[in-house]
Amino acid sequence: MSLECQNSRVPMNLIELLRGKKILVGAIDVASKKVETPEQVADILREATKYAEPQNILGCTNCGLVTFSQEIANAKMQALALGAKILNQELGFE
Repeated sequence: MSLECQNSRVPMNLIELLRGKKILVGAIDVASKKVETPEQVADILREATKYAEPQNILGCTNCGLVTFSQEIANAKMQALALGAKILNQELGFE
């Protein structure tokens, strides 16, 4: 299941309904050219772990990045990777 979470009106606590399943958490806003920081991504993913098992939380974008330049898309994906790494280290997964 995938949920848009970055700059979204979707309540994060809906994730509770998906416990036990792999959950894609949209931590990258595809409606804005502003590149998220790794810390912002980690914050979204960290919040999701309040509602479901941390090992089932997977970071992703809210949707596709096709409307962005290659530079912005790459920067957003780098932020996603680094943000996930921050949380994985905090949780002892790395």
